[in-house]
Amino acid sequence: MSDKAEAGVLTALQAALAAEHAAVYGYGVVGGRIGAQRQAEARSAYDAHRARRDALVREVRDLGGRPVAASAAYALPFAVTDSATAVRLAAELEERVADVYSDLVRASSGERRGSAAGALREAAVRAVRWSGESVAFPGLAERAAATAGAGVAGGSASPSASATP
Repeated sequence: MSDKAEAGVLTALQAALAAEHAAVYGYGVVGGRIGAQRQAEARSAYDAHRARRDALVREVRDLGGRPVAASAAYALPFAVTDSATAVRLAAELEERVADVYSDLVRASSGERRGSAAGALREAAVRAVRWSGESVAFPGLAERAAATAGAGVAGGSASPSASATP
């Protein structure tokens, strides 16, 4: 792998790591407001994001990078005051995570690409379960642009863009 390609992979890994940090934080909020009937689903998603986060930390280190740290807190895209808004936040978290994993799929190859595609698929499935809606190709730039145009911050490949879960 060329130095330029490796740098692109590292950038995409860092963005995915930042998104996972934000998702872990966001699911902490979701868990505090979600109704009892969906607690197990929220806990499962929280655990999945923690596991992905930990794996990404190892991957970044393996490439010689310094893993981006989690923020102490994140600005939520809207107030989460009840179970309905918690469900909405969970769906948005998953859509944002899918967006950054699509960038990692694009930047990587081999086993890493397969792992990123799996993470993208898992986030997309969780997003559908939370929102009840799906898109043909989750994580595509066109979808992120449409979301950003609607006034809601979309996913991004830059680690700093994940400051809002």
